[in-house]
Amino acid sequence: MARYTGAVCRLCRREGQKLFLKGDRCYSGKCSLDRRAYAPGQHGQSRKKASEYGIQLRMKQKARRYYGVLESQFHHYFEIAERKTGVTGENLLRLLESRLDNVVYRCGWASSRPEARQLVVHNHFTVNGKKVNVPSYLVKAGDVIAICDKSRASEKIKAVVEACASRPKPEWISVADTMEAKIVNLPTREQIDVPIEEHLIVEFYSK
Repeated sequence: MARYTGAVCRLCRREGQKLFLKGDRCYSGKCSLDRRAYAPGQHGQSRKKASEYGIQLRMKQKARRYYGVLESQFHHYFEIAERKTGVTGENLLRLLESRLDNVVYRCGWASSRPEARQLVVHNHFTVNGKKVNVPSYLVKAGDVIAICDKSRASEKIKAVVEACASRPKPEWISVADTMEAKIVNLPTREQIDVPIEEHLIVEFYSK
């Protein structure tokens, strides 16, 4: 299962915005972006005027890194979104939000999407009563996601759930209790609170 294994803080610095890839560290004084608010690398502090293509590329990279998706898979999502009825950019974001690792994060069962991905891979969650360990699994309206009975006794899981309990939950997910949630509906664009201008991604892939 392919995934990015490099330093994640440099991704936030490259995009010039917090992507919240390190959980609690992103909210503390240890955040690399707070200490070095410029792009990584030898020429990171030099100012360059971005071209139209550069702006579109950065938006695509930001979305890809925000959700922890590699290039080939992200492009595959775009192709699916393009074939669906409706606005392509909104379809793309809806697909990304529907990933099981993102849903686990949105439910407050992980402090970051990378942590949610790891927990899913380690068989900590069920979808409609069946164990699912594929982070890219796409949930549907009406699906019930829950923490496995065995995992509910884990001190690590309890600590993460308690630490994230105060985090706002999206309207399209109904968290019945701290261990179970139901997908009320797939999110509308208004319900997706990500700093992404999806039309730039569509323009990038339309070239």
